[in-house]
Amino acid sequence: MRILGIDPGLQTTGFGLVDMDGHALRYVASGTISTRSVSQGELPARLKVIFDGIGEIVARYKPDAAAVEIVFVNVNPQSTLLLGQARGACLTALVTNALPVAEYTALQMKQAVAGHGRAAKAQVQEMVRRLLQLPGVPGSDAADALGIAITHAHVGSSMARLGQAAVLARSTSGMYRKGRTR
Repeated sequence: MRILGIDPGLQTTGFGLVDMDGHALRYVASGTISTRSVSQGELPARLKVIFDGIGEIVARYKPDAAAVEIVFVNVNPQSTLLLGQARGACLTALVTNALPVAEYTALQMKQAVAGHGRAAKAQVQEMVRRLLQLPGVPGSDAADALGIAITHAHVGSSMARLGQAAVLARSTSGMYRKGRTR
């Protein structure tokens, strides 16, 4: 399964792709989509750059699933709203391309990748490098996006197993109701 991870940002959106084969993860690609060439006052144009960039990545690498970092509430409400719009452009591009989308917080990603939710950026970058056996440390936005993809690879497979167990439990639990005989 090929997973696309996205770390949304209005100026820089990170992306990272990993292939998951059983428990093994393999690096495919990573990078950033930058809107710095567009004037800060042109929000719709910047959102289009993000939307189109995600669409190009999906067309080129053909992921099977996507995972996006959930926006945290910032001290500056205007920044939070702008980041939410960038995130919306990412989500819209993904669902437009018929991809299933999972969402994880930065805390969940840091927990899955570095072992604790308060990991520093440098710790996340180094753990991503180690987990994917990269020759060098990826940039922070790409590392976060790869971390989101890694999180989905680990959590997604666990959730699928839990879902299968829940289906099994539902199908067998009815056998033991009062008054029902086999």
